[in-house]
Amino acid sequence: MNRPARLAVGVVSAGRVGSVLGAALARAGHTVVAASGLSAESLARAERLLPEVPLLPPDEVVRRADLVLLALPDDALEGMVRGLVATESLRPGQIIVHTSGAHGVDVLKPAAEGGALVLALHPVLTFTGRAEDLERLTAASIGVTAAPDDEVAWNVGEALAVEMGAEPVRIPESARALYHAALAHGANHLMTLVADCTELLRKAGIGHSERLVAPLLSAALDNVLRHGDRALTGPVARGDLGTVRKHLTVLADSEPAIAPAYRALARRTAERSRAAGLLDAATAAELTDLLDDPAEGQTP
Repeated sequence: MNRPARLAVGVVSAGRVGSVLGAALARAGHTVVAASGLSAESLARAERLLPEVPLLPPDEVVRRADLVLLALPDDALEGMVRGLVATESLRPGQIIVHTSGAHGVDVLKPAAEGGALVLALHPVLTFTGRAEDLERLTAASIGVTAAPDDEVAWNVGEALAVEMGAEPVRIPESARALYHAALAHGANHLMTLVADCTELLRKAGIGHSERLVAPLLSAALDNVLRHGDRALTGPVARGDLGTVRKHLTVLADSEPAIAPAYRALARRTAERSRAAGLLDAATAAELTDLLDDPAEGQTP
């Protein structure tokens, strides 16, 4: 794989992702020449991870850079690209990279039409915006997307990912939406699920809830990644209708906002357990009826 030449990097903007990737590129030998950021959090983050890098407006950052890293929210990306083109901030031969998981390279089409080499580099990682993210990046993958016939762009994207310490994985433009939905469903909803779990434990008066569940959740994650649906366990996978009914009742009484999520996930667990042969069809049907019954769990 060809290594890219040493590049002048501009980071738009110095959020959690942009600051960390900018620092990773600097560690690989590139030079971060400028970054943009307005909030107090961005300024503090840039000071920690991108020391002595000037903070400038986005158009000035872009004009200084060979490699432009657009680390922006999904919905802000298209407008930023069009604005940079309209202000003639981009130039032919620049490498324009965005970090959005939801978009491929179609969103960068205006830049490509102006002669830029365009890429999507999406780190498959949750970011804190702190230095430890640099180490986590070395155990992570980066989803690389380029135009189907632009092998040069694919190679540059893969080389940049490797330089940042991550493993590149090619994601075709056509797969990008489902790829991102899968990752969001797994990572973002997992965080919500764990937060709900620890909140319920605290409400039950149980201290150190995070310490209590950490080994359980770590083992569950390891088991499902190793063994798939055969690792499913718990009252739904066992067909313990009485226990599930108790859960519905106590959740309806104690935390009704969480009860619908429990029902939806229990229903999906029943479906997967039946498909894996852990539940017979009749028990799975009983569970589904129980979970679909709005009267279950309601106090008479």
